[in-house]
Amino acid sequence: MRKKVLICGATGFIGRNLTEQLSQRSDWEIHAIRFQRPEYECPHVIWHQADLRRPDDAERVMQGMDIVIQAAATTSGSKDIVSRPYIHVTDNAIMNSYLFRAAFEHKIKHVIFFSCTVMYPNSEKALKESDFDANTALHPRYFGVGNTKLYIEKMCEFYAGLAETKFTAIRHSNIYGAHDKFDLERSHVFGATVTKVMTADNQVTVWGTGEEERDLLYVDDLVNFVQIALEKQQENYRLYNCGYGQATAIKDLVKKIVNHSGKNLTIKYDLSQPTIKTSLFLDCTLANKELGWKVITDLDTGVQKTLAWWKKNVARKTSEVMA
Repeated sequence: MRKKVLICGATGFIGRNLTEQLSQRSDWEIHAIRFQRPEYECPHVIWHQADLRRPDDAERVMQGMDIVIQAAATTSGSKDIVSRPYIHVTDNAIMNSYLFRAAFEHKIKHVIFFSCTVMYPNSEKALKESDFDANTALHPRYFGVGNTKLYIEKMCEFYAGLAETKFTAIRHSNIYGAHDKFDLERSHVFGATVTKVMTADNQVTVWGTGEEERDLLYVDDLVNFVQIALEKQQENYRLYNCGYGQATAIKDLVKKIVNHSGKNLTIKYDLSQPTIKTSLFLDCTLANKELGWKVITDLDTGVQKTLAWWKKNVARKTSEVMA
């Protein structure tokens, strides 16, 4: 009998990649949750509409499921983290509280939760899961979203200790790829850089010196991580890092995207803008040791695949609107 897999947040960036790829498995029956966005064409997917902030909806969609992949969240770019930080806190705390309780009550076999890395400090070395110190204050900009993620991780551990439901909390790094946000208002650094490069005529501008460093992981590697964790995790609760494992400076990322775009662009550094030398990248030894997971897609290949998707989807839609 095929396992019934519920993907929450199936119209979002990570959720859509999960839905499209996991629906190709013959041994899983994929159920996808949407909220306000419309469903999209995806063979072998059963759609459900739900507001997961409502306990009745969380209860309804959980019935009969074997696995729950929780990719639903209120998310946005750095602009909202500064101007409206509260939007990342309330909805996500409420949503996951109801979902985890329903998963416990319905005896779901395994729950996957996507955390993040905002709780980690700036570091010149790769950070392990144990490198976060709960007594250390988070950066003021990430105080709300970071503590919310930590609370939800602890809820995973709490419910995993009550019954036989397995919980996996994944602290993933900066994910990029198909279906990412590419508008400059809501996108993260990778999506914003792609849009700037692909819409530029002669020049692309980098704020400051571009020395800030990020851990950038192609989305297919995250999808692969989920499948391996569901197959191989032994303990009822596990917290794993999931990242590329290397730090890439923004200036180097821009150069890569320009080179692979095929465009002849000049890169300008706007030194009137502040440069905050930060570095964060992940040590994923635990996931490799316990699950056998490792990165498959190198950064150059990931950039090439993302640009090909952008040209086929984002550029085409833009040209159709302008026509």
